[in-house]
Amino acid sequence: MEIGRVSSGQQRVAIVRALVKDPSVVLADEPTVNLDRRSADEVFAILRAYQSEAGCTLIVVTHDRRFLRPGDRIVEIEDGRISSESVQ
Repeated sequence: MEIGRVSSGQQRVAIVRALVKDPSVVLADEPTVNLDRRSADEVFAILRAYQSEAGCTLIVVTHDRRFLRPGDRIVEIEDGRISSESVQ
């Protein structure tokens, strides 16, 4: 079994646990860390689908810019300070 698949399953379980109470704000700190590209895409698809369906605020800390979508607000932090803010 691939490590990425095990991690992906664990990530999905963590996401489901977080979403089961129907939160209005979801905080995700590096939700795709250590996942292969396909698994990372699946995890982000779950988060984006929930955001769309529930109309919640989704706050994600990530280094992977390929998950940015038009209208996303981007806040970059360097050395503990906001270095830039923009909208995708």
